[in-house]
Amino acid sequence: MQRKSGKGGYKVRAFDLDVKSVDDVGQFSGYGSVFGVVDSYQEIVAPGAFSNSLDALKKGGRALPILWQHDSYTPIGSWTGLKEDDKGLYGDGDLWIDEAPNAKIAYRGMKAKAITGLSIGYYVLSSDYNEKTGIRTLNEVDLVEISIVTNPANTDARIDAVKSIIAHGGLPSLPEFERFLREAGFSKSMAAVIANRGLKHLLQSESGSEANDVNRLLDGLKSLTFKE
Repeated sequence: MQRKSGKGGYKVRAFDLDVKSVDDVGQFSGYGSVFGVVDSYQEIVAPGAFSNSLDALKKGGRALPILWQHDSYTPIGSWTGLKEDDKGLYGDGDLWIDEAPNAKIAYRGMKAKAITGLSIGYYVLSSDYNEKTGIRTLNEVDLVEISIVTNPANTDARIDAVKSIIAHGGLPSLPEFERFLREAGFSKSMAAVIANRGLKHLLQSESGSEANDVNRLLDGLKSLTFKE
């Protein structure tokens, strides 16, 4: 078991929206994260992982924003009463349906069950890696935002998630990017070629233009029709 401490790169983690209710004024409640579930990146969130981050929000008198598709320039609401229970991270959301146009879209989509995703943005502060299982347990994270995303299993949502990492000054790891390509429909060999010939070079670069280069690559991927 390998333990890692210290602030890591910015990451996002998508979930199917687990909303308990959505009322007529745009208020809803539900889970933004569930403990003990292995995601596509072979990571799980441990109980207590959000505790310090939630305490800091409370002490600072700040509310966590609800973003639209991880766009920090498009807040559509705020979270109140975020807390950890036995299942995961639970909270009450308030969509600004009278002020933010995208909040209205999110509200209507959630009511119709057409918009099905939540995605958290965070920094990993402490984690354990099990070499036998290949699973990383996130013991403490710094929660930055919780976004409503159109569909967390959608290719564009994955691309926007990777672009959010870049927007926060980081680059996806090589395994993360290769896994993203596989989930988007590329064969294992093609994903390895793209990741190793493209992203690997950028990760080793010190030119400062690598983020723009990756963004151009991601925008290009959006225009493709992926086939098995």
